[in-house]
Amino acid sequence: MYPGHRYRIFANVSSILVRSFSSLSGNLNPGGCSPDLAEGHSKQLMNDVRTKLEQTVGASNTWRFGKILEDLDSFGVLIGYTHAKTDGPRSPISIVTALVDEIDLVKRAIRPDGDLKFTGNVTWVGKSSMEVKMFITQYHDNTYNPVLDATFVMVARDPANKGAALINSLKPEGPEEENVFQQGHLNKTRRTKLKEISLLRTAPNEEERQIIHEIFLETLDMGKVSFHSRILPENSMWMAETELKSLEICHPQERNIFNKIFGGFLMRKAFELAWANACIYGGSRPYPVAVDDILFQKPVEIGSLLYLSSQVCYTESNYIQVRVHSEMMDPVTQQHSTTNIFHFTFGSENEVKQVVPKTYGESMLYLDGKRHFKATKS
Repeated sequence: MYPGHRYRIFANVSSILVRSFSSLSGNLNPGGCSPDLAEGHSKQLMNDVRTKLEQTVGASNTWRFGKILEDLDSFGVLIGYTHAKTDGPRSPISIVTALVDEIDLVKRAIRPDGDLKFTGNVTWVGKSSMEVKMFITQYHDNTYNPVLDATFVMVARDPANKGAALINSLKPEGPEEENVFQQGHLNKTRRTKLKEISLLRTAPNEEERQIIHEIFLETLDMGKVSFHSRILPENSMWMAETELKSLEICHPQERNIFNKIFGGFLMRKAFELAWANACIYGGSRPYPVAVDDILFQKPVEIGSLLYLSSQVCYTESNYIQVRVHSEMMDPVTQQHSTTNIFHFTFGSENEVKQVVPKTYGESMLYLDGKRHFKATKS
């Protein structure tokens, strides 16, 4: 094609001037537009072009939530060190994440074109543990709007003997701080009680036993007088068919300052697997609603193999509860160790199928998932 001919063809196409932000920090005006591109009919922001492409190909236009989990973990540890600081230049103790109590999302979607601001503080302190509350807000329409609230529990360890280390006490000042501190103490009591009534320790209560029996009756084939003849109810799926697994090789670049695998990396990988499982199960892109009760039972060593196993354990309306079990294997000794249990709540665009347990073990997973779901919705 001759250059002149090509030019005549393109001359009939509307031109668009595309520019991108040089920085997202402190220079956004309402709507996320740079001032010099806020007006005019022949100009578009790169964000506008990206949005159009996302609509065309059906791509996600939200932040990677797994990355936010990594940042929360790092930020929580930093807050812990800030509270436990001493007069020396270096901290004499090690602080690690012991538990993610809960993460509740205020917004369904986190915009990809606005600054995120992390704030947080220690809200309760024991002898060697502390509760850390963190908040994320996002800049949009000339203000910072709430995105999520998170509650982590950090623990202090003596690097020499790996035992518990004493940390600074916390002295609340004024009625507001007294209330926050008291709520932290109540959270501690609640976590202790939940541990005591775990289905791994105690039998289900009367209401839960009735639920499991009703599910069992719904799956019986009444045409056959047998406890072994089971049928799947309409618009349902057996729990055993909802498993999705992955394997991660724990490379050194994912280590933390203690030469163990970074806890935020584990959360991100677990979340991504859970999200994929919820996506397959619900048939649409799910959105995170809550994360809760992540217990870091054992550090993950560099060079180990990390097995992640996810399973849909409870569903209700358009919500999907996913449990992820994390297991580390030493490739030399072949020894397996559970490192984490993750609980994620997702929302789906449409009402999802009911997940149905078939065995007693699956029934316990179902009840455990129901408990976690109710806790996030309360």
